[in-house]
Amino acid sequence: MGFEQAGIKVEREQEFGELHRAIARVFEPGRVEQFLKCVDRSSKRIRDFQAVLDRGMIEQVDEALAQSKRAAIGLYNALSESDQGQMREFYLSQMEQVEPALRTKFQKIYRYY
Repeated sequence: MGFEQAGIKVEREQEFGELHRAIARVFEPGRVEQFLKCVDRSSKRIRDFQAVLDRGMIEQVDEALAQSKRAAIGLYNALSESDQGQMREFYLSQMEQVEPALRTKFQKIYRYY
């Protein structure tokens, strides 16, 4: 039996859903390389979710979020602590699912040090 995450109710469903969809879109196969390039240009690590939010990297790649005039950091800050934790976990899981060839190409931002 594998690991199964406990279901935690989302408190701010609208903000959570909007940010969740934006993150999912930047990790889609057609956009993920653009997102990784954006992170690379900023000299930040891909695992530094707070820096990704602070620098508006999700909005730079996701046109839908950019057109909504809502910033990813604003959506994230509107969430409760438990919602924020779930969002960080979702982001990190998406980051780890990037195809190996792209992870190798952008190994500098995937490093732990």
